[in-house]
Amino acid sequence: LSLLALLSACQTLSAPAPKAVAELQATRNYSASGQVEFFQQGADVIVQGRFTGLKPGAHGFHIHDKGDCSAPDGMSAGGHFNPTKQTHGHPDHAVHHLGDMPLLEANAQGEASFRTQLSGVTLDQAETGIVGRSLVIHADADDFTSQPAGNSGARIACGVIKAR
Repeated sequence: LSLLALLSACQTLSAPAPKAVAELQATRNYSASGQVEFFQQGADVIVQGRFTGLKPGAHGFHIHDKGDCSAPDGMSAGGHFNPTKQTHGHPDHAVHHLGDMPLLEANAQGEASFRTQLSGVTLDQAETGIVGRSLVIHADADDFTSQPAGNSGARIACGVIKAR
């Protein structure tokens, strides 16, 4: 019995429970959807997810300011999450919105997996917290240059980030 308890504990340690989740649903006239999990790793947040219903190729993928996906076109999610008042840019560069993330790359079947590490955000509702905000997938690739949002096109899926 104690061996069973030990094995169960090891499984729990190897796969920590997500601290937050988001279920993305398609906006009007699109079919994209996905599930995303958020984990704390030291001072950073790990974001990982799986997606379907995308057109093949690159898509802008961002954390948006408002946790509201009620508008048919996803515009109720507001702009990019940007509490530090920076210009839009690639998340690997020093200057960027805290909501800027790498491109989401869909395969020929319209499926994608995603994993990234975000610095400067927290899994709560503080000023830099992402819980209660939204995730948005865009129709086109983010150029990481155009202001204020990278010219990523229509919002094709949206989901609210919820604490778990």
